[in-house]
Amino acid sequence: MADLHLPGTLPPLFNGLPRRLDVDATTVDEAIAQLDERWPGLRDRLCAEGPTLRPHIHVYVDRERAGLDTELAASSRIDVIAAISGG
Repeated sequence: MADLHLPGTLPPLFNGLPRRLDVDATTVDEAIAQLDERWPGLRDRLCAEGPTLRPHIHVYVDRERAGLDTELAASSRIDVIAAISGG
C-alpha cells in the first residue's frame, strides 16, 4: 500500500480524515478517488475539471513531481502539498 501524506489544511474540513494513511491504488488519480469515496468532496479540493490537479496543489510521488496519471508502487510515498501564496 502506498503511504499518502496530506496537508494540514484538509483534515479540519473532513471529519475523521487523518494527515497520513495507506491507500491501495495504482495511480494518483485512483488514490484521490478512494479518498473521495470515504470523504465526499475531497476530490473537489484537490482537482479541477478536466480532470487536473488544482493550480495550488502539488503532488509528489517518491520525491518526484507527479500528476493524476502517475503510477504508484506498493512502496510509494505520496505527498500532497498545498502551495501558499499571498501578498
